[in-house]
Amino acid sequence: MKRILVIGSPGAGKSTFSKQLAAKTGLPLIHLDDAYWQPGWMRPPTAEWEQRVEQLIAAETWILDGNYTSTLKRRAALADEVIVLTYPRLLCLYRAITRALLNRRPDQKNLGREPLNREFLSFIWHFPKLAQGQVEQLHSFPHLSVVELRSDTAARRYLHALSIRGD
Repeated sequence: MKRILVIGSPGAGKSTFSKQLAAKTGLPLIHLDDAYWQPGWMRPPTAEWEQRVEQLIAAETWILDGNYTSTLKRRAALADEVIVLTYPRLLCLYRAITRALLNRRPDQKNLGREPLNREFLSFIWHFPKLAQGQVEQLHSFPHLSVVELRSDTAARRYLHALSIRGD
């Protein structure tokens, strides 16, 4: 594996899992939130975002952590594997709320406090339907291995298996 996508609901633990995956594989890790969000949690213009994604996926190896459905097909076309964290929505809500309230995003200090509003919480609540559509799209790429992990235990098992396989 040279190129891996990690996607899932906010609060699922994509960043934590991706850091562990990078440590196991030695692949460079890119958090798409870092590439996307501008100070004050402002969105970039669409053309600028698409250009950034093209630059990121041009690298020979990577782990890309983040959803961003608008660029998912382009990223999937170049990936070897996608890991989908399909965790329960209540767990994701709890983690996202806790993270926002406790300001637990030290990797994004320049952005300020993570927004915690109705739109964000609604996105998490409705994410399982979006994820279902994403997984269906991903299965249309015959070269792509799609791995769904539904719990922290499954994620730990996956990472442990990497050690055994020597990936």
